[in-house]
Amino acid sequence: MGSGSGLGGGRRVSVLYFARSAELAGLRCETLSVPREITSLQLWEEIVKVHPRLALIRDQVVFAVRQEYVLLGDQLLVLQPGDEVAIIPPISGG
Repeated sequence: MGSGSGLGGGRRVSVLYFARSAELAGLRCETLSVPREITSLQLWEEIVKVHPRLALIRDQVVFAVRQEYVLLGDQLLVLQPGDEVAIIPPISGG
């Protein structure tokens, strides 16, 4: 599990990677330290600094924070210790 990587201090959150995001990140879950208040876009950019290959899916990715969908953008997130942030790429199928 977690790498404990620091992204500017603050809150330790669990980042869960699914499907293509897990392939690109090379893991399914890790613990990262992030600022308590951060926009969804800033959070994505911080995660991409740790896993640059995730930039490949930037235009298709959806976040879920505390099991609520969040669009990448200016939405301010107030994170609590232990929050889960899920990185969910689009599901393809037929």
